[in-house]
Amino acid sequence: MNIRSPKWKPCVRREMKIYQKKDDIRSEFSRDYNRILHSKAYRRLKHKTQVFYATQNDHVCTRIEHVTHVAAVSYSIASFLGLNTELTSAIAIGHDLGHAPFGHEGEYIIREIAKREMNEFFWHEKNSLFFVDKLETLPDLTNKEKNLNLTYAVRDGIISHCGEVNENAIFPRHEAIILEKIEKPNQYAPYTWEGCVVKIADKISYLGRDIEDALTLKILDKYQMLELSEIVGEIKKVKIWQINNTILMNDFIGNLCKMSSPLEGIRFSDKYLKMINSVKAFNYKHIYKHKRLEYYNKLASLVINSLYSVLDELYDKKNNLCKKLDSYEKTYPSLIGAYKYWLMKYSDINLEKRKNSKFSNELIYDIQNEKDYKRAILHYISSMTDQYAMKLFGELTRF
Repeated sequence: MNIRSPKWKPCVRREMKIYQKKDDIRSEFSRDYNRILHSKAYRRLKHKTQVFYATQNDHVCTRIEHVTHVAAVSYSIASFLGLNTELTSAIAIGHDLGHAPFGHEGEYIIREIAKREMNEFFWHEKNSLFFVDKLETLPDLTNKEKNLNLTYAVRDGIISHCGEVNENAIFPRHEAIILEKIEKPNQYAPYTWEGCVVKIADKISYLGRDIEDALTLKILDKYQMLELSEIVGEIKKVKIWQINNTILMNDFIGNLCKMSSPLEGIRFSDKYLKMINSVKAFNYKHIYKHKRLEYYNKLASLVINSLYSVLDELYDKKNNLCKKLDSYEKTYPSLIGAYKYWLMKYSDINLEKRKNSKFSNELIYDIQNEKDYKRAILHYISSMTDQYAMKLFGELTRF
């Protein structure tokens, strides 16, 4: 984006003034990149599922590797198109910070709970914005934990990144809106060209890699790979002998760079749009709905619903919550101990103790409000890695 554009000023705006160092050489977007990179939510992505629960295989893609792929693809496209690579990099590494444990299945399970318990819609793009706005903190120059306080353009790119793009050509929207009022995925296009690039890079990044992981885990056989080769070959009008992540990503990136322009938008050719949608349909048919994932999905549902149930039954409108938490902590020390810490950091449950702590971040839960208490549980669970959720579930079932 041209820094002389009238759209530029909202892009670098922060909700609050952020501290400055005299010798800081970074741009605003570079600072955002580093603030996300050093956040705990980013670190936890290494143990969150992308598609396959990967604790026993170091070579299967996890959520942090996917985020790295998106950042790399975004950088290549933005660099070729003359866009701001620092902005695309910051959006890309932050775009999935609010993803639930157990991948998209975990997201669907939490969505069902949110709908049932609060009549609210949970979706990871908005949860990612909530994480960078309200939940993630870093120490400032006085060692007090403060909210990340990212720029508008990065926050916008995070909530607008939904990669399920079936139309050909994405243009940035013209107006800066209140991001918290976005109600559903794909409701608005991103505000910047860089956000549009990340939105498409998200899809480019996962399709080919999911195929490679499925082959590694023997989810796909040679006949299904032959079917994929025929699908791609028919669209490209050439004989395809090999399908892998390298070939698919190179083709998609090259075509996108060739076809995109300020007049045409960020787009593929019609042929390549058909191919990317055909590959996606193949993945859904043979990978994402595979029988082996059904057992995994049942496990994810059992774990998440069990953790939610235990924490939810502690709620007490008669102000006995602290006593109940203390009582349950003897039985479930890890689950309740960490949840008490979560409530102290983000709620008004123990303001006197919080005064003497390192926390100077915004309070977001009113514990007298039952819906706020339920939101706190769901945000807490959505922050977990797969392994941590399994560990806590083991605590529930251990006698």
